[in-house]
Amino acid sequence: MSRRVRRPLAKSGGRGSERVKGASARSDSAKVARPEKGTSRKGRGVAERSSGERWQGTRPGRPQRAGTPADTACFAEKPTKPEPALLPTKVQTVAVTADEANMRVDRFLEARFPGLSFSHIQRIVRKGELRVNGKRADSKDRIGEGDKVRIPPLKLDTPKTTAHLSEAEAKTRDELQKMVLFEDADVMVLNKPAGLAVQGGSGLSRHIDGMLETMRDAKGQRPRLVHRLDRETAGCLLVAKTRFAATALTGAFRQRSARKIYWALVAGVPKPKQGRISTYLAKEENEEESIMRVASHGDEGASHAVTYYAVVETSAQKLAWVSLKPVTGRTHQLRAHMAHINHAIVGDPKYFNKENWQLPGGLQKRLHLLARRIVIPHPRGGVIDVTAPLPPHMLQSWNLLGLEADRFDPIEHAPEE
Repeated sequence: MSRRVRRPLAKSGGRGSERVKGASARSDSAKVARPEKGTSRKGRGVAERSSGERWQGTRPGRPQRAGTPADTACFAEKPTKPEPALLPTKVQTVAVTADEANMRVDRFLEARFPGLSFSHIQRIVRKGELRVNGKRADSKDRIGEGDKVRIPPLKLDTPKTTAHLSEAEAKTRDELQKMVLFEDADVMVLNKPAGLAVQGGSGLSRHIDGMLETMRDAKGQRPRLVHRLDRETAGCLLVAKTRFAATALTGAFRQRSARKIYWALVAGVPKPKQGRISTYLAKEENEEESIMRVASHGDEGASHAVTYYAVVETSAQKLAWVSLKPVTGRTHQLRAHMAHINHAIVGDPKYFNKENWQLPGGLQKRLHLLARRIVIPHPRGGVIDVTAPLPPHMLQSWNLLGLEADRFDPIEHAPEE
């Protein structure tokens, strides 16, 4: 369900926004808010703090006064419609801008050319047709400002209209429609189930990106991923339905205009109960898997990562429900950061390393991490604000532990930088 209201966006997450039992797959909180004339978005300055240091926010349980505008919800002017980049018909070399610095090669291509499919990007990278500063690049390599990127001729995949879907493809499209939390002509927000991959990989034949092929429109345009979630993370996944929306939304993420809130169940109770985690993260490869490790400034491949956390409720001081607001968007950032402060997310197969720690009876050994809410400027003005319900395994844990999912969420007042 979606609503359009002509007032500043009120905060959701307060008491009454969701009940644990009977949570609907289609969120009642999904809406596009149109701001009142004269409102503006105010930024907040934050002094650099060390890992885990407390920030002064509203304490858990203290409700917000009715009518107070959300920090991220006021956008006074309708954004100018950006022109999508034309697909090159011959080899070209482009320079990486400051805004594109530190982006992965595949995401750089997606941002520059929103019409490209994930499979096409991977194909040209794998063949060595895309080069950075004259050298072959891997899709996960990161680029720097001023780097010269050689781009080969590109083309869109042959359109496949929904009128000629097979029975299996029609079933896939129906599955996607059941995931929809919010949808209009430009944007769609899906409630991604835990365990379903967003993109393809080794041994993966079923993923959201592939499923979106069944939702091409009459002109052959397919919805495009704007951001990603880990395979085992459930919740809000933003999808652009048009090239125009893809360009605008990708730009909003790059400029950090998007606000994301996650819920997690972690081992122990973090102290202080509200804090800021600031580290550098770098990928560490081994024979079996790759993980993100806390690194030092200047280490090869290290990127700065900042996360705010707030304890919402606890269970016998053994477990804590925490709300998380990532300022940056690094791979596995929340999982690595919570493990770094010794409060790993329950069910995390990569980062939960507590010895002799027993999972309470009845709780499933699955990753307890939900992309709870996303707030982002709509490409045509106003704000998209969508909330996802708890996935089944987390809903079961909340009920078993007696956690109240309609409690006030204190992370609302965390700074944005």
